[in-house]
Amino acid sequence: MHAWTPYLKGFRSYLQLERSLSANTLEAYSHDLEKLLQFMDYKQVSVTPEQVKHELLQEFIRWIHGLGMTARTQARVLSGIKAFYKYLLMENTIQDDPTTLIEGPKIGQKLPDFLTVEEINALFNAIDLSTAEGQRNRALLETLYSCGLRVSELTGLRLSQTHLETGFVKVSGKGNKERIVPIGNSAIRQIRLYLEGYRCHVDIKSGQEDFIFLNRSGRRISRVTVFNIIKSLCVKAGIRSSISPHTFRHSFATHLIEGGADLRAVQEMLGHSSITTTEIYTHLDKDYLRSAILQFHPRA
Repeated sequence: MHAWTPYLKGFRSYLQLERSLSANTLEAYSHDLEKLLQFMDYKQVSVTPEQVKHELLQEFIRWIHGLGMTARTQARVLSGIKAFYKYLLMENTIQDDPTTLIEGPKIGQKLPDFLTVEEINALFNAIDLSTAEGQRNRALLETLYSCGLRVSELTGLRLSQTHLETGFVKVSGKGNKERIVPIGNSAIRQIRLYLEGYRCHVDIKSGQEDFIFLNRSGRRISRVTVFNIIKSLCVKAGIRSSISPHTFRHSFATHLIEGGADLRAVQEMLGHSSITTTEIYTHLDKDYLRSAILQFHPRA
């Protein structure tokens, strides 16, 4: 057993039980720490977490930079290692945090890609509604765009949490945080058509009955399937840019803010814990920002 194994197991349990982080986030933290262990193997350094010094971590940062990692990836790796040492400090395993003075690389804020309303419509129009799965795909993408969901939130959407009559869905987001999101009439209509015309004929597997979007085998649709549906439709619609399910979420936020929606309301709908995360969308429409200032500032 590696000397670090008990520490890593404790850290993982802390993230899972006390911070309620998702499996994907847990894996990301694990990969970050694996890189540090790989570096120490490469340098033939054998130390426990308590024995790691500031200088060793500085050398590690230079090493991953030399591997050609982007500034954003370097920053994420450093973030995972900082979280690990904060955990050790909290557990009184260490008295001093060796990551305190370490600064990550400066990264420019990348504005998210988004589709225009015309491109969204072109994608929807590319769906073959004469097929049963086409109706499912239309309902799925309408919901993704109407509610600004993450792909994991979409695939995990449940019938018991979907209230079409009142126009709201309950979403389980990052860290198992629940939020209520309004759903538009177009998406509601497409979901009803899907439920009545396709889903009711699927042989649903045991334990999968409450998931809305199912594959042909009667199981909850996978993230990969959603990616492939979008990729195929992009080809049919002649959209050349690289589109993912997250692009629909960015488009949802962008179109709302460009239309004059309140930033706090968009933050709530997206499930962002910080308004700063939502504010990146305001950079996408300088005209909207200027008009908002001219309209509301007393000295404008």
